Amino acid sequence: MIEVQHVSKSFGEKVALSDVSLQFPEGKIFGLLGPNGAGKTTLIRIINRITIPSAGTVLMDGRPITDEDVAKIGYLPEERGLYRKMKVGDQAMYLAQLKGMSAREAAVELKKWFVKFGIQDWWGKKVEELSKGMAQKLQFITTVVHKPSLMILDEPFSGFDPVNAELIRQEILRLKDEGATVILSTHNMESVEELCDEIALINASRLVITGGVDEIRRKYGNNHVELVYTGSALSSEEGCFSILSDEDNAGRHTAVLAVGEGTSSNGVLQRVMASGVTVNSFKELIPRMNDIFIKLVTEGV
Repeated sequence: MIEVQHVSKSFGEKVALSDVSLQFPEGKIFGLLGPNGAGKTTLIRIINRITIPSAGTVLMDGRPITDEDVAKIGYLPEERGLYRKMKVGDQAMYLAQLKGMSAREAAVELKKWFVKFGIQDWWGKKVEELSKGMAQKLQFITTVVHKPSLMILDEPFSGFDPVNAELIRQEILRLKDEGATVILSTHNMESVEELCDEIALINASRLVITGGVDEIRRKYGNNHVELVYTGSALSSEEGCFSILSDEDNAGRHTAVLAVGEGTSSNGVLQRVMASGVTVNSFKELIPRMNDIFIKLVTEGV
């Protein structure tokens, strides 16, 4: 649906993006990751035609993206902004109509969303009376009310308590199930693992890695497994596995094993069970996205 081809952007001598190429697959949630100042927001602004690239092209459905295409995008910027003196309902109606909705259609759809998010009693009050969380609910609603096929959400969970963050997560998943494509820019690695099908990490203006979340987590795994067993303490088996740690809790052991190169999980289990212990659980230890993010950013891998 959206493709970024060799996009670069400089502001004077400051390079914000350097030769970034990405494909955002249709009907998926794509995580756009990176430390502060990496270039994520610049890329989002280029996709939205707020900023023009110094080089490169953004395509939508195989052709250069236009202002008409951008009008159909749902964009929630990190820099929140509402007209504080307007009434909540008037503000929502105004933004919905900017996206091409008729007044009648906007009123019907907005009131459904207001009820769903529990802010229906605030329709006639001023925006400045809203709490931060309620204001962010309003902005999320106005981002998605026109049913965009592409949504770009920049830190959508910022400032939400766990209950409302979960509400937003569930709505993002529902919209994806209905066919929407979502570009999600966030520092919340837990949300990345829960929501994203694919990710791209940008660091210091350059694309560091892109791919499926599970694929990347396995790529940066260290071939460790956790074994919970009962019986006598295990010993390392040369060429098969070595024991990195083994905690004994009243005869129930929790051990971390480093699996030898070329050895399968079945091979490890066979050797373990042959030693006479009872296996209670066995699982691969796959690194979290948070650990991978830190490794890639700090080590420049």
